[in-house]
Amino acid sequence: MSEQGESAGKQQMVVGKSRFRYNSPLVQVCLIGLVCFCCPGMFNALSGMGGGGQVDTTAANNANTALYTTFTIFGILGGGIYNILGPQVTLISACSTYVLYAGSFLYYNHHKHQAFAIAAGAILGIGAGLLWAAEGAIMTSYPPPNRKGTYISIFWSIFNMGGVIGGLIPFILNYNRNEAVSVNDGTYIGFMCFMSAGALLSLVILPPGRVIRDDGTHCTNIKYSNVSTEITQVLKLFSNWKMLLIFPASWASNFFYSYQFNNVNGLQFNLRTRGLNNVFYWGAQMLGSVGIGYIFDFSFPTRRKRGFVGIVVVALLGSAIWAGGLANQLNYSHDKPPAKLDFKNSGSDFAGPFVLYFCYGLLDAMFQSMVYWVIGALADDSETLSRYSGFYKGVQSAGAAVAWQVDTHKVSLLSQLVVNWSLTTISYPLLVILVLLAVKDEKSPEESTNSKEVTLPAADDGAVGGLTKLR
Repeated sequence: MSEQGESAGKQQMVVGKSRFRYNSPLVQVCLIGLVCFCCPGMFNALSGMGGGGQVDTTAANNANTALYTTFTIFGILGGGIYNILGPQVTLISACSTYVLYAGSFLYYNHHKHQAFAIAAGAILGIGAGLLWAAEGAIMTSYPPPNRKGTYISIFWSIFNMGGVIGGLIPFILNYNRNEAVSVNDGTYIGFMCFMSAGALLSLVILPPGRVIRDDGTHCTNIKYSNVSTEITQVLKLFSNWKMLLIFPASWASNFFYSYQFNNVNGLQFNLRTRGLNNVFYWGAQMLGSVGIGYIFDFSFPTRRKRGFVGIVVVALLGSAIWAGGLANQLNYSHDKPPAKLDFKNSGSDFAGPFVLYFCYGLLDAMFQSMVYWVIGALADDSETLSRYSGFYKGVQSAGAAVAWQVDTHKVSLLSQLVVNWSLTTISYPLLVILVLLAVKDEKSPEESTNSKEVTLPAADDGAVGGLTKLR
């Protein structure tokens, strides 16, 4: 063996010593989780209060429509942009748009002009498309193939802790404001501080080619792309039968937010209780992602069987939760709004709607983790998975854009619930077909090692963990 080969071999052994290395998949997935904790996590907490924390939900609904319209376009394009620019430029650009969005509602608190909020929403849609394409590529391509469910649950738990902390901000700052008022300025400023921190944190995310698994192999053989290639590959997604099968689940996965945030949490509870509910809604997401992640990784020996069982579990639980939502929805409507519930003063009347909202959070995490797991099982390379994830987020955002306008036009609450329930129900058999036709069981450890052999160059010019910078 040459001197350089001996050096590479030694470095490969060193790389595998700890999974808590800066360039390990686990650390990088945790870091992207923290970025999402600060940015979309806080955005979720803001949206979850109903109306972006405003009494009149019109501005927030219109801003969200603009947001999800541009998100639809840049979600689909985001995978290609990520493949060209890499994670750091993509993420810092994306995270900055979240700060602007929160600031627009601080402005709206004083001037009541929708234009800034709507424009900020459209700009955030661009940023969100880029961020979620990057996040999807990292979360689905970095983990070992037999631990994707676990890594997804780790990411989802860290990300949704942002919603938990974000829910505490309006709860604490508006604790003594029981009447129907908008949240105070400090709430929006608090969100902006967290979002700014997330933008700075995005600079520590490594390019895919510099992330090394515990066995010393690259997570993905990244080859930076070009515009013409990405345009061609993105257009092909619309005729890809795998993406067509995942389309209904993609459309459904954010369609229910406007109903849950505005018409369950927003209509049924007073201001401070909505903040408290959000703490538990996003906390439930952490529980849901951990539970479904265990099923997808550890419940049965083969990956396909785990996929089938996971989808069935989500389908059964989802049907039960939407049935509970139907029972709750029959008690009120736009024409017969409910009395505002308070966690301290409403007694047992508070319990049922609160548990339902908690369960909606549980189902959201399980449903989206399920879809991400299926996407991650379709390929292993970062380039393909960034496009698949971008397509998922783009279609998801198109559904959300429609949903926010459905709510703006005061469509019957019962009709909204039935549509949400139907969309999620249609998704399950199509995902089962996708797993049956496209998901293969894992390779043996020997096959996996042989297919991912890598030679690590000697450490120089600032490389992390013995990897030369690729860009």
